[in-house]
Amino acid sequence: MHKPSGKALLVGLIPFLAMCFSITFWDRVYPFVLGLPFSIFWIVAWIILTPICMFVAYKIETAHIAARGGGKEGGAQHA
Repeated sequence: MHKPSGKALLVGLIPFLAMCFSITFWDRVYPFVLGLPFSIFWIVAWIILTPICMFVAYKIETAHIAARGGGKEGGAQHA
């Protein structure tokens, strides 16, 4: 197990920060976006965007491990 890179952590925190701490800036029923109140649209959009952010964080982390010269550390062996 190794310590994750700072870039991967920052990318991984984006959805958390967007969903939890930005609500006070736009907490309104109006306007509607795609037939949903904006607050619901915002949360649904970030639920959809979260896997994309996690994939980017994963790619950053695997590139970081490869640059350090690390191979597969720990984990199960695949046949």
